[in-house]
Amino acid sequence: MAKKLVAYFSAGGITARLAQTLAAAAGAALYEIRPAVPYQRGDLNWMDKKARSTVEMADPNFRTEMADTAAPVAEADVIFLGFPIWWYREPSIIDTFLEAYDFAGKTVVPFYTSGGSPLGEGQSRIAALAKGAKVLPGKRFSARAKEEELKSWIAGMGC
Repeated sequence: MAKKLVAYFSAGGITARLAQTLAAAAGAALYEIRPAVPYQRGDLNWMDKKARSTVEMADPNFRTEMADTAAPVAEADVIFLGFPIWWYREPSIIDTFLEAYDFAGKTVVPFYTSGGSPLGEGQSRIAALAKGAKVLPGKRFSARAKEEELKSWIAGMGC
């Protein structure tokens, strides 16, 4: 049986709730991807062109520094990668995470939360950054997704 990891970034707790439910559904270890400098409420105001998240996301090459690089990626065969959608793609800290570890031979499965935005270019960006990994199509979930729904999704992918 494949060893599974749910690695996630959550700025406001919504993706964290989903990640916890997914870890239980998958029988997976859980790891929070945290920024070295935590986001404050004002940092996340997407309507403010000077807000930290807006500035970071305006540059596709920007990399948010992580608080640590202790994720047990090496021990996992399947990594469920969770995040909120920011500007129709993954937040830059996810890019930092993908560049910090060796994903060769692993399966990466994006999952994300959003009020309705699609992943857009995020799927192809993740595939390019998770070098050597098989990246399965991502899926958007509600933070209130039930464990049974997630188990069905996992089973449908053969993970």
